[in-house]
Amino acid sequence: MKRKHILLTLSIGILLVGCSKEKLNDLSQESSPIPNKAAIDAFIKIHLESGEVFRWETAGPDLLAGALIHSDSVAFVGYKPANETNIKDKIHEIDVKSPEWMAARQKVINRIVEKTNELYPGQNFSQADLLLSDETETFPSIDIKIFNEAVVDMLRKMPEVRYVEPGSYSMDEVGYRSDSGCGGSAPSSIPAADYTPTAPDAKISWHLDYMNVPAAWSITSGDGVTVCLIDTGVSPNQDKLGSSFNSGQSQGRFLDKTGTYVSSWWWWASPDGPNDQCGHGTSMAGLIAAPRGYNGTSIGVAYNADLLAIRGTGDVIINGSSEKTGVKNGLKIAGDRSDVKVISMSLGDIFWSSKVADGIYYAYNKGKMIIAAAGTSTSFTNWVGVIFPASMSETVAVTGVKDGSPMQECDVCHTGSAVDFVAVMQRRNDNSRTALTLSMSGNQVDRVGGSSAATATTAGIAALIWSTNLSQTRTQVFNRMKTSASFYPNKSNSFGWGIINAGQAVAN
Repeated sequence: MKRKHILLTLSIGILLVGCSKEKLNDLSQESSPIPNKAAIDAFIKIHLESGEVFRWETAGPDLLAGALIHSDSVAFVGYKPANETNIKDKIHEIDVKSPEWMAARQKVINRIVEKTNELYPGQNFSQADLLLSDETETFPSIDIKIFNEAVVDMLRKMPEVRYVEPGSYSMDEVGYRSDSGCGGSAPSSIPAADYTPTAPDAKISWHLDYMNVPAAWSITSGDGVTVCLIDTGVSPNQDKLGSSFNSGQSQGRFLDKTGTYVSSWWWWASPDGPNDQCGHGTSMAGLIAAPRGYNGTSIGVAYNADLLAIRGTGDVIINGSSEKTGVKNGLKIAGDRSDVKVISMSLGDIFWSSKVADGIYYAYNKGKMIIAAAGTSTSFTNWVGVIFPASMSETVAVTGVKDGSPMQECDVCHTGSAVDFVAVMQRRNDNSRTALTLSMSGNQVDRVGGSSAATATTAGIAALIWSTNLSQTRTQVFNRMKTSASFYPNKSNSFGWGIINAGQAVAN
């Protein structure tokens, strides 16, 4: 998995501030000593070993400033009028263009500029030198350059500041990547035991039987429900997610594609479109809504649901500033669409991001069911527990398990008390035999695993249940999922309510 260390040194960060002015020839020498990266990572790891995601609010100003300087110096700063409280409950109603909110925003910016100039006399910084956000931002936060712990300390004491966090800091641990992330190639052959042929000429993935999905299709296939997939986009070369999205027994539905992710590290760049350059989003789209069509390709769980595919990230780790912004903006798009009922997010991070959380709160307050992956990783992070944003109470956390009993998580799947449901996606006797899905192009069947596959599968099941009564609330749909699950009325500390019985859930 690629890492988003776009600007590794402060000197490169200074170029973004304005190289023509030759400001801050070496801020790190003028500042008080900052913690080295090893010290910052050690502090973070201590917190992660408790099984919780890491929150920057637990770090002192020196560590937070060090994290900024060791990345790209871009901070996300959430703001509010001084007397406002419970922002997460009203974020979908906030008008950041109102005089009160604009005044709070400007006060925070002014104090950052003033304090930076106080710390570095003679540099004459302007707002334009430090501020990366523009007036089109619709959430109460700004992206701004911060070079000193004194600025962080000042902001934390302001009643107008909700949070201060680095935009792009990541730990220097090799192996922190997703097992079901970018890359890979379709297998040369699929054992007959791993699919069931079905009309008109398609394959039902073996794993769907464990959630009783084929039985649910006698009642519904997802008509009338839009699922939003926030991921790496979908491949323009896979016609089952293009011209053949309506084919065979999948008819009368739509596929919308858009992009909110900016791959360029220039802050003024625009999103580069909906096309998947990774492969992960295409796999997830196939699990959710691939058509029940022709050419022997695999079927999506909700093969008559509509799909809104948003390219919000470049890979499955939400660790770069542009990825956090892309995911947040994707959540707003989904939140604003009345047809969207379910949001599928097979991505996350071991770090809490308040910017992404703002987007989660927004979509949640709009009534969306946000289904998020509990975590898929190698040995470095599979002891972390449930990752962000699946760790949030506003999301439905899902992880993957192997077939058979007793229940066992997949080889690279996270578990924990925050998990709500599990889905079978890996053979117990062969960890390479995972769920079947669409490939990046052509009719060859691909495989995908981890909590990513479990999440997309569960999003499809939620769409099936919702489609039986479009006037249902999120709570009603969740309760139908829960009461059909294998552990109900009990809840496991590792596997939540267990495996959803889709056939039972759509019938009740």
